[in-house]
Amino acid sequence: MRNPFTILKDAARNGKRWFHLLLLLCTFGTAFSVGMSEGVIGGLLYAAGLLSILLAHEMGHYLAARRHGVPATLPFFIPMPLPPFGTMGAVIRMKGVIPDRRALLDIGAAGPYAGLLVSLPLIIIGAGHSLPVETASMGSDAIALGEPLLFRFIVSVTAGNAGPEHDLLLHPLAYAGWVGLFVTALNLLPVGQLDGGHIMYALFGGKSRYAAVIYHAVLFYIALFHFAGWLLPVILLFIIRRHPPTGDDRIALDPLRRAAGIGAMIIFFFVFVPVPFGPAEGLVTLLLGLFR
Repeated sequence: MRNPFTILKDAARNGKRWFHLLLLLCTFGTAFSVGMSEGVIGGLLYAAGLLSILLAHEMGHYLAARRHGVPATLPFFIPMPLPPFGTMGAVIRMKGVIPDRRALLDIGAAGPYAGLLVSLPLIIIGAGHSLPVETASMGSDAIALGEPLLFRFIVSVTAGNAGPEHDLLLHPLAYAGWVGLFVTALNLLPVGQLDGGHIMYALFGGKSRYAAVIYHAVLFYIALFHFAGWLLPVILLFIIRRHPPTGDDRIALDPLRRAAGIGAMIIFFFVFVPVPFGPAEGLVTLLLGLFR
């Protein structure tokens, strides 16, 4: 009898569809378990909303890759039965060299744009059903969320201002949309082989490494003095900071693609938040606290 782990490893390597479906179902279950704090319906809405965003994001990459003849797998969803998300997202695996900068731009930008198109209506619907509550009455398990500019604008239009002594208890769909913006911002960091790194390389070629160094340094500064949770991404991005060339870097972007790439990087500033969760404590603050 074959070892179950060997079967799963072979299924992952060979792109078996049942394996992708299994991961999808497992991730739905772990996301549902996190959303269960708002009851069964809340868990279902959160899981369905979040997985819709992740699926749209990865299928955007997948379809763009296939359109340009780049071999790509279906999405691998990553279950994580722990808060705050119940998942570590989803990825696709591409093989071979991306033919040129036009294909790279299409593949890199398709995911964030597709995910954002699903996130926005979820935030609008969810914010309209979110409830203002007294801040003092919120339980100790409540998570204080940072507000990206885009999220803050939508909430102010659909839910209004909760007031100085109140906070907004997010509807599960609004929280799923918030997570969607967080995932979009994380992927749009213009470093390495993240979506933002693909886009910056497509726009500027080898010169994109300067932007990668600057953004990496800024993220490290934020991790040191504002939010220690960015330390792990800083370490991982250091490993993948360099972007490989395409098959033919000489092919320039057409104006529409250039506009799409610049638009995606503008979106980054509206969905990124330096301190996604409270409290705002950098690594330096945490280390100093150990010696007090």
